[in-house]
Amino acid sequence: MTVADRFSQELWVCHLGVVAYREALAIQELVRARRQAGELPDTLLALEHPPVYTRGRRSGAEDLPLAEDFYRAKGIDVIATDRGGRLTYHGPGQLVCYPIMRIDDVHRYLRTMEDAIVVALAGAGVEAHSRHDEGIDYTGVWVQERKIASIGVHVSRGVTTHGFAVNVDNDLEPFSWVLACGLPDVAMTSIARETSGAGEGVPCFRKRVAYAFARAHGRRQRLVSPARLGVDAANADRRADTRATINTISSPVAEPVPV
Repeated sequence: MTVADRFSQELWVCHLGVVAYREALAIQELVRARRQAGELPDTLLALEHPPVYTRGRRSGAEDLPLAEDFYRAKGIDVIATDRGGRLTYHGPGQLVCYPIMRIDDVHRYLRTMEDAIVVALAGAGVEAHSRHDEGIDYTGVWVQERKIASIGVHVSRGVTTHGFAVNVDNDLEPFSWVLACGLPDVAMTSIARETSGAGEGVPCFRKRVAYAFARAHGRRQRLVSPARLGVDAANADRRADTRATINTISSPVAEPVPV
């Protein structure tokens, strides 16, 4: 089997731990360049972010009804991005996945992404669905009328960046301080909320959604290290330390998380 044949059958999955948003942008650009050059197969980056609001290409001033100083005083950065969609929030306890993939149909790609998330949530005990037929602002995954996963992508020379975020056991209050997803009355939810705290955490759900995503694309997943992608492995210990610190602050008992 040639390298090209093997690449076409695999989805590489890389767990990065907690990564600052700007660092994650740089990692995506590096991996996308290597994917465009044919040096890597399609790849899924799985991680968490420190608190941050990200603004998509359709985001407007109305999405941040309070002064940016208010958000930064809460310890939440505000960053503009080139992804589609409106404004959303990322924070510890939320699983963020960035697929770096070659695609030829962005609409089919979005629907496949939604389907994979729905399957993964069902395995975690949460019944969810897509609402894409209600309009572009409803892209994502929902539990009845509550939103549990947000999606926003960018495509350059046929290769994607950005991706999706699933609320696992993160703080939902920061969504209430903004016009999340451009929907004035949106109610956000999480696996923890839908299961009354009995659901699985990020490490377990990360494995579940990576498997569902690979299967939805007809691929075999292969776990790889950051170094295998050309990402600076020297940052791995720092990211692990960051996650341990966040767990200690947010939980009575710090739980070690594999990265």
